[in-house]
Amino acid sequence: MAQGDFNRKAQQFMNGRRGPDDLANLCVWVAIILVLVDLFAHTGWLSWVSMALVVYAVWRMCSKNVYARMNENDAFLKALGPVRPWLQNPGRAAHELRTYKHVKCPSCGQKVRVPRGKGKLRVTCPKCHEKFEVKS
Repeated sequence: MAQGDFNRKAQQFMNGRRGPDDLANLCVWVAIILVLVDLFAHTGWLSWVSMALVVYAVWRMCSKNVYARMNENDAFLKALGPVRPWLQNPGRAAHELRTYKHVKCPSCGQKVRVPRGKGKLRVTCPKCHEKFEVKS
């Protein structure tokens, strides 16, 4: 079978499927870590857990119920919350923390990013257009 033919058949198989998402990627990474730990710990159950995680990740990638997988992934990302930037790019998250301060609007609770080290700033909320002062 030629390479182009295999690529076409793989593309046809994945048509209508979601493919890898954040939750599936996390399952695979956790499985890899568990396999590495199992190399030193020599427990049988860690390898089974890692295999189950890989099977679950492949099932997620090949599932045709795209809407349900999308909702599960969205719930997972929402549960990660503020930890997500630190997991995706720790260097950029640390730079963001050093460069900017995040404050909440007193009227609506919207988070607003202001530069650090600029003294007292008058900030306008992008959501409710409330003006308030904050020390950066």
